[in-house]
Amino acid sequence: MQYVNFGTTGLQISRLGFGGIPIQRIDQPGTRELLIAAHKAGINYIDTARAYTVSEAWIGQSLEEAGLRDDFILATKCRALTKADMEAEIATSLKNLRTDHIELFQFHNPSLDGLKTILAPGGAMEALLEAKARGIVGHIGITAHLAAVFEAALDIPEIETIMFPYNIVEQQGRELIDRCAAAGKGFIDMKPLAGGAIEDGRLALRYVLSNPAVTVSIPGMATVEELNANVAGAANTAPLTPEEEAACQKVRDALGTQFCRRCNYCAPCTVGISIPSVFLFQGYLNRYGLQQWGRERYATLQTKAGACIRCGACEPRCPYNLPIRQMMQKAAEDFGE
Repeated sequence: MQYVNFGTTGLQISRLGFGGIPIQRIDQPGTRELLIAAHKAGINYIDTARAYTVSEAWIGQSLEEAGLRDDFILATKCRALTKADMEAEIATSLKNLRTDHIELFQFHNPSLDGLKTILAPGGAMEALLEAKARGIVGHIGITAHLAAVFEAALDIPEIETIMFPYNIVEQQGRELIDRCAAAGKGFIDMKPLAGGAIEDGRLALRYVLSNPAVTVSIPGMATVEELNANVAGAANTAPLTPEEEAACQKVRDALGTQFCRRCNYCAPCTVGISIPSVFLFQGYLNRYGLQQWGRERYATLQTKAGACIRCGACEPRCPYNLPIRQMMQKAAEDFGE
């Protein structure tokens, strides 16, 4: 496992981190098993969030039971904009994670207007700075899906780390990632597999971690098998070979830029469609030569794409500005319902 400086925080971080979203699909004993395996593999960074339902609590319990709390850099995040709300969120995260300190606390995907509120008098930054002064929070970061927020965060001295999507097909932050490194801020790569849209995880991690400006990548993982695959994919951080570059271009040609990253910000659907699931199974149908598998999985959905009433409630929530109604109509046509 490769370790690097985490920006100017003074922390040494493994370049492969543990993404804590998917553990919502398993259970607490499974989480403990995964974290023990991650520790043995040399991973020392865990990403979670207040918004990830049971993720914080299961991680906290698992680390306590395994006696591994001090072996990991813990990072969490919340959507609080005001000082009072942030103080409450920090207290909840400390309780959930069963710890008296959190190495990195991040603002979770604020808008530009939200960022202004965070930085204004009485904003959430005040709470984090006070928590940092007391040793409850070690460092302050931000996560973003919009390049404008990423760019704005580069000029905020209190922000020490920035998280943003970057992978084979998402290049909108490439220049900003270089600027992030130049500014001494740690860069955390989210969605290295484009929310699961990239099937070849080894290639996806090879691509991301061959960029020295990427401090750490945090693929989500819910099984030991996924963990081992990610560890294998992160083992080689040398420049890509011509063959690998060609394989990356093949992925770009197949996916384009208009695809679902399965962040689920579009939810809830007015009529109960699992929007990310529809697009995932459509990918199996059209992109990966798994038509039977795609149709079988689609058949398990209680509400199909054809039930879309085109209300458009989902579209303003999508951080990638996808034309979800149009895409849902295409999915209904592809599956015939």
